Amino acid sequence: MTTPIITVVGSFAVGLTMRAPKLPIFGETMLGTDFDMGPGGKGSNQAVATARLGAKSSLLAILGTDKLAGIATDLYAAEGVDTTLVTERSERPTGVGIIILNDKGENFIILDMGANELMDARSVDAGDARIATSDVVMAVLEVPVEAAARAMELGRKHGARTILNPAPAKPLPDAIFASVDYLTPNESELRILLGLSPDDPRSSRELAQELRRRGVRNVVVTLGRTGALILTDDLDVTVPALTVDVVDTTGAGDAFNSGFAVALAEGRDIVEAVRFGVVCGGIACTRLGVVPSLPQRAHVDALYQEAIKTVWRDSP
Repeated sequence: MTTPIITVVGSFAVGLTMRAPKLPIFGETMLGTDFDMGPGGKGSNQAVATARLGAKSSLLAILGTDKLAGIATDLYAAEGVDTTLVTERSERPTGVGIIILNDKGENFIILDMGANELMDARSVDAGDARIATSDVVMAVLEVPVEAAARAMELGRKHGARTILNPAPAKPLPDAIFASVDYLTPNESELRILLGLSPDDPRSSRELAQELRRRGVRNVVVTLGRTGALILTDDLDVTVPALTVDVVDTTGAGDAFNSGFAVALAEGRDIVEAVRFGVVCGGIACTRLGVVPSLPQRAHVDALYQEAIKTVWRDSP
């Protein structure tokens, strides 16, 4: 099997996390504990995850020129992510998120996406040659919609399979969907894409069909503990999830999308690819932190084979 080539157009941000006895009010100073600083950003996470799964992974992203940018470059060197298309700009700082957790696990998060917001269609055009050699092109919405849309257009132009992970979700112009082969929202993102409240009571299947009517070829809705729903011209099936001991679900979406992308790039059909993604997402839930939870290929392959005999034995 040839090594799959995947290009991710997306984001990098450093997460700064601290625990506090309670969430602070205006003007209050308090002592916290358990400070942690580490790499994040959905595009970055997916580039790392696809590399761990055996793909030749390339990230197109924009960093600042500050010291936080070094956290990204160190990560990519360690994980084997190609950084030819990672650039640094002085106009904005490297993206950062500040997260405060209370004793109940509740949080508030303040994000400054910084240099990520400088990405536009022209930035993505700089990756045209790499995209032209890719099996799969992925994009997320932590960069401007214009950039994500251009990534999908170039992927379609060059015959790559295109995956848009619409996170964080926002209503999108229907025109973008014409270049999206696979749209992969979770249930709340699915609703936001359609301009609805995140807890709209209509069924996810009904809403996914509406997205298909707007031009998306294939919709894969991640359903958390339930698994994933696949809707295409020929399929309307739910792939059951694995039963795992959940520690932290934060990285599950990035792990799922990465596994799904690698499996597609290797030539698997959509059901097999979603199953592979479901295994990756399940593994990610069993470990604390996003990057530490992104799985290695050997673990995924072993659990996939086990699930074929147990979880999916009677599935179509």
